[in-house]
Amino acid sequence: MLGNAAAESEEMTTPAHVAIIMDGNGRWAKARGLPRLAGHRAGVEALRQAVRAAGEFGVSWLTVYAFSSENWSRPKSEVSDLMGLLKLFIRRDLAELHQNGVRVKIIGDRAGLQGDIKALLEEAEALTAGNDALKLVIAFNYGGRDEIARAAQKLAAAAASGKIAPGDITVEAVAEALDTRDIPDPDLVIRTSGEMRLSNFLLWQAAYSELVFLPCYWPDFTREHFAESLSQFAARERRFGGPSARDVAL
Repeated sequence: MLGNAAAESEEMTTPAHVAIIMDGNGRWAKARGLPRLAGHRAGVEALRQAVRAAGEFGVSWLTVYAFSSENWSRPKSEVSDLMGLLKLFIRRDLAELHQNGVRVKIIGDRAGLQGDIKALLEEAEALTAGNDALKLVIAFNYGGRDEIARAAQKLAAAAASGKIAPGDITVEAVAEALDTRDIPDPDLVIRTSGEMRLSNFLLWQAAYSELVFLPCYWPDFTREHFAESLSQFAARERRFGGPSARDVAL
């Protein structure tokens, strides 16, 4: 039960890094006969609750999929609404996040972003750079394939200029060239709305992540859903390609 999971949260093995695909805002609004913007607004409130819950449960890193590089293909009015909500979230919540010791980091391609959006993202990072409580990573204009391609371009340029040899392009070198070079891989990836795919989110980093898919739409995501996801994580045995403890014992 969701309530039991919340009560037992302190006894569970807590993942250091949780990543969330916040899906279902539009369908939540449609089911209620509301415009899509209403769903996105409700999703912002769910994000606030998730940030608070992550801190309460002892999660060190929380990464949220705020805006994908594919989202630009949505209607211009919806993209404009999403940009407005991003600005509102940063302007309204940044002071509280900073006061609570939350450090904000941004991943994704910043090339070509509007000046005001880019400035807000940089302001959020600069203001909270010295904080050491929860690290909130916002994936904005982000796509996993795009990230890997940009990393490959960096390494190819370094090899072409003679700074590195092709043989120097190892798994570790690729990881160092990614947007997440100073961020640990997620232990747990949560997706709401009932969809069961990563949708181009942290493709490299989620290689050994535990995945939890919840049927609720993102605006309905609560502290109890977070606790239930952590409970599912704690019940799993992570082997990273090796044998299970039971197999070794046998």
